Amino acid sequence: MKGKTLCVFAGSNSGRQRGAGNGGESAYAKAAQALGEELARRDIGLVYGGARVGLMGTVANAALAGGGAVTGVLPEFLANTELTHPNLTELRIVDSMQQRKALMATLSDGFIALPGGLGTFDEILEVLTGGQLGLHDKPCAALNVQGYFDPLLSLLAHAARERFLKPAHRDMLIVGAAPGPLLEAMARYQAPRDGKWLGDNSPSSKTRS
Repeated sequence: MKGKTLCVFAGSNSGRQRGAGNGGESAYAKAAQALGEELARRDIGLVYGGARVGLMGTVANAALAGGGAVTGVLPEFLANTELTHPNLTELRIVDSMQQRKALMATLSDGFIALPGGLGTFDEILEVLTGGQLGLHDKPCAALNVQGYFDPLLSLLAHAARERFLKPAHRDMLIVGAAPGPLLEAMARYQAPRDGKWLGDNSPSSKTRS
């Protein structure tokens, strides 16, 4: 994926200190730093939410320190706070959260979720839904630090078992515990060609009936 640009969704907090080493950083922060470093090393640009705090700030700082290009996208109501990262390659200001997500998607060739809260879940699920509907064919991934995304993976598997989700769409989310292999899996991604609907719920079956 050299020369590409990836969007990273991440928490504005750094997570609890489980697995922290002598430096006092959380395992989540260490993973965010490793991802930022790997993006810069591979000449992959970073698009993210524009904040200097939490995992968002950590991944941006690591990419910048490695000489990478980092674009932040912030809604105006957050841009005038102390949360804004002051040293980005580019900062784009938009009117709303909806415009923020749309612009980040437009600027990016793929998406990675780091651990985070409601905003991160919203963002990664929205781009997965876009892939399911055929609105884009960009890879979507989760850096599964210390099994953080295991409950989400269980939910997706449950939805597939209960026939609310096709297995091909469940499998769109690329999951890995280390940045390098995750990026390599994203580079190999092939979007599924299955329609969204299952069995008799498909529009074509309704037409035939």
